[in-house]
Amino acid sequence: MFNTNNNLIDSDSSTINSSIDLVDNKKDTKEHTEPDRKYDLNYKPTENDIQNFPDLQNGPSSLIQGSAVEIQQVGIHNFRLPLKFKTRDNGDIQLETKVTGTVSLDAHKKGINMSRIMRSFYDFKNDTFSINKLDSLLSAYKDKLKSFDSKIALKFSYPIIQKSLRSENEGYQYYNVSLEGNSNKKGELKKIMHLDFVYSSACPCSYELAEYARKDRNKATVSHSQRSVARVSIEFEEMVWIEDLKEMCEKALKTETQVIVKREDEMAFAELNGSYLKFVEDAARLLYKQLNKDNRIKDFRIICSHQESLHSHDAVSVILAPNSKFCGDVSHEMWSSLIHIS
Repeated sequence: MFNTNNNLIDSDSSTINSSIDLVDNKKDTKEHTEPDRKYDLNYKPTENDIQNFPDLQNGPSSLIQGSAVEIQQVGIHNFRLPLKFKTRDNGDIQLETKVTGTVSLDAHKKGINMSRIMRSFYDFKNDTFSINKLDSLLSAYKDKLKSFDSKIALKFSYPIIQKSLRSENEGYQYYNVSLEGNSNKKGELKKIMHLDFVYSSACPCSYELAEYARKDRNKATVSHSQRSVARVSIEFEEMVWIEDLKEMCEKALKTETQVIVKREDEMAFAELNGSYLKFVEDAARLLYKQLNKDNRIKDFRIICSHQESLHSHDAVSVILAPNSKFCGDVSHEMWSSLIHIS
């Protein structure tokens, strides 16, 4: 009998609690207002409105998640816009440019307003760019973001007219180029240029074996050659034009791939390859010799990739300037990026 009464009491309490919950739910439903989902075309915030908008990135250090430590680089990558570049002959050319812009971040700061990096570029969008212009741009967005280090990389495809070897033709050869500017807390600017030079490499060993088979056994042979890429990176102070660096590569390697080719040009190219046979080690050293004698170049790195027609793998080499500050370690991703694509 006692247990039955307790069950009755528990049952009554449960009913009362359910009734209270129902009342609370009705109250919540009544107070909930569905947001207006119609986009307001007419709303134009005032400067005062904007000042009162939430701004988490400029909030106090208490908002930092994780360890409150300095971040070496934070910013944007692959932001695109058309920029005008100064050419060696004092002209200019407009090119689609992919931009990477980063700054350092102090340990006590939550984050940066990344749009300021993009807006800095638009402040200069009508200017003509060269590597020296990056100094002004770096200073501008370093000041806007109150940072002590800033970096810019501009990546584009740069056209240069190439004359055919023997016919009277010419066409545009395109070079993958990156210009980098790094400004440190002392305001010192480091200027770096990367250029991909695409050439043919005819194998000396294959050539000798083919000649031996032809002479010894009267066999028709074709020695193997392949499209190859040298990624040349230089640090410099005195101006080095893209055209200058391209000509250094051409002078060192001789066998640049061709744009417009008629039969007489194809014959010439075969003769060039026969005259300038090279292993991947040779290519790196030939470029080293050429770059090392130019006093404008403070430092350099040469990465060569011969994308073999004989093997199912590539032959690669890396060579650095004396006392170079460039990294000699090359990642798998870096090697893979040397595959020449349109």
